[in-house]
Amino acid sequence: MKTFIAPMIANIENNELRQQLQQIIDQKTKPLGALGRLETLAVQLGMIQGTVTPKIEQPQIRVFSADHGLTKHGTSAYPSAVTAQMVYNFLQGGAAINVLARQHNIALKVVDAGVDADFAPHAQLIDYKVRHGSRDALTEPAMTTAECLAALENGMAVVKSVAGNLLIVGEMGIGNTSAASLLLARLGDIPINDCIGRGTGLDDAGLQHKASILTHVLARHREAKAPLEVLAALGGLEIAMMAGALIQAASERRILLIDGFIASSALLAAERLVPGVAQYAIFSHHSVEPGHAHLLKLLNAEPLLNMGMRLGEGSGAALAYPLLQSACAIINEMASFNDAGISGQNS
Repeated sequence: MKTFIAPMIANIENNELRQQLQQIIDQKTKPLGALGRLETLAVQLGMIQGTVTPKIEQPQIRVFSADHGLTKHGTSAYPSAVTAQMVYNFLQGGAAINVLARQHNIALKVVDAGVDADFAPHAQLIDYKVRHGSRDALTEPAMTTAECLAALENGMAVVKSVAGNLLIVGEMGIGNTSAASLLLARLGDIPINDCIGRGTGLDDAGLQHKASILTHVLARHREAKAPLEVLAALGGLEIAMMAGALIQAASERRILLIDGFIASSALLAAERLVPGVAQYAIFSHHSVEPGHAHLLKLLNAEPLLNMGMRLGEGSGAALAYPLLQSACAIINEMASFNDAGISGQNS
């Protein structure tokens, strides 16, 4: 049987470099620690890039899109047809992520990972479709092992052809909060009721129905334990492709600017498949999806923003992006006490 061949992930920890970065920041013309999280962010960026002069070049957003067979059981407030409709919206530049990408000059393309529709060629669309939507996880694995491996490898291929040193993975897929919740429950050993939320806007009855369906899905795949088995049985094509993209990007020492619930579930899957990927992650915001708090805890993450968002698409990551620009600017451009001829703190 074919297996997943993962690239090497370098360990970013380097005590000497960390001390150098901290010393540079501490010598800037400000009281110690006065810039708070911006200072720790600058250190994190330097550690990821292995330099005392971190910088961001040609940032990229890739929005991975796919449908989910499980939605036939009413786990989402919207029909699956909305996935393809939103892909057209992305291609026309009308979605929130398009607006934010334009505002911050971040290159954006859409990846068809498994939408249940066929699209005409488009300059902003990358066709890596594995199949027309995942299977119904209530009755069979969402993906075969071969399909899951293809999705992972396609995600890696997407990154290999991408310029720059910062990657945002966004997503669009009606039903993907269910897949993310299932992955969290199994990989994180967390009760499913603590992992699910209203997704696209379920009412109380819809939320209860979603919980019931997902409980049965987990029982149906109780034997899936290894990360690849779990991802194939419970995940989505876009989540698997995002995981592959994150693994490849980490192997190339790119900054992974992580969005919300779905992107974090992809990172958890990537980290379980290839330990070390999460070292390269910066978490943009805290989603209001209940499961995201558990994901952040599992990944030992402290997000930069809490804006009450739950849109996906990479929107929270794009919103946080200027903070990374500011952190780089501070460490590279702000004067030190010596530069400015200012007396430092009394010893």
